[in-house]
Amino acid sequence: MSVENVMARIAELHQGLVPPSTLAPTTTGGTQFASLLSDQTASATATLDPSATAATATTAATGATAATGTAQTAGQRALAFAEQEVGQAEQPPGSNDSPRIAEYRTATAGSGIGPWCAYFVSWAAKQAGAPLGEAGQGFGSVSAVASWAQRTGRWNPAASGQPPQAGDLIVWGGQHIGIVESVDADGKIHTVEGNSSNMVTRRTHDASGDGATGYVRLG
Repeated sequence: MSVENVMARIAELHQGLVPPSTLAPTTTGGTQFASLLSDQTASATATLDPSATAATATTAATGATAATGTAQTAGQRALAFAEQEVGQAEQPPGSNDSPRIAEYRTATAGSGIGPWCAYFVSWAAKQAGAPLGEAGQGFGSVSAVASWAQRTGRWNPAASGQPPQAGDLIVWGGQHIGIVESVDADGKIHTVEGNSSNMVTRRTHDASGDGATGYVRLG
């Protein structure tokens, strides 16, 4: 055996006696795995964290409330319908009639052409889902509206001194009726009234309602 072969064999034997080194993950591979593990852990924590879930639900609920707005009373809904009718007039003036006024009469059982302020509020209340009368029949006379309100606990006499709210019906004896639109800080009462100067119009009254006898709370 030549000297070169002997030296090569010695080198092989020496290499075989050295223990293999511990393998370490490559920098790139280790970094990618750690990053992936961190992302998945964070995702799982967010899903399982009840405080995070509650915060998300609260935000969604707040957004839904903002989108739908504050719930309205029956009176406020009736007022909204009444406000849309401002300017509707008798055709011809003094006839107590027009195609639109005929529509108001459909909210009252047994109605006919005649003074229509009570027909108007009956129509607005029915559109709002709160028809007047025990059977939702509506009323063609102001006194009938007041009597129903007194029977059912909806009546607020003007003498009580308790101011009306937007959406309340405002009553003048057995003569006339309208819907309260707003009340000023000084007590002035703004209304929407049918059959006022032969049309649906806005009026402003003093704190007494210019002699109003009472108010009806629709709900």
